[in-house]
Amino acid sequence: MKIGELAKRSGMAASAIRFYESKGLLQSASRQANGYRDYPPETAAALAIIRDAQQSGFSLDEIRQILPAGVSSWRHDELLAMLRRKVADIESLQARLAQNKSHIQSLIQLIESKPGDMDCADNAARVMAVMGIGGDK
Repeated sequence: MKIGELAKRSGMAASAIRFYESKGLLQSASRQANGYRDYPPETAAALAIIRDAQQSGFSLDEIRQILPAGVSSWRHDELLAMLRRKVADIESLQARLAQNKSHIQSLIQLIESKPGDMDCADNAARVMAVMGIGGDK
């Protein structure tokens, strides 16, 4: 199929398809006599896998490592190992994000607990002192 039809079927721009081909994520398309690329039907499925993998946080290098040349050549153990590593990466990121969120919420609470008669500059110094940053006062 021509690149325009593949773009329509996959929902991707023709430039993205050419990019993935240039990066080795897609098998090089054969060329018709007129020079047009001719993609096999399974290319649409490969593009769906690439899109889904990117949305799941996989880099193009990671996708290249696990993307099979064809359905019969899936490397089951490698795929499972990479998926498990990605889950571990996501869990680690979630833990860091939870720590960041907690820190920011504590900071908000500290700033909002400003005594009513304190001006903003004094409150900033108070917050920085509590945080151990030091301040002008």
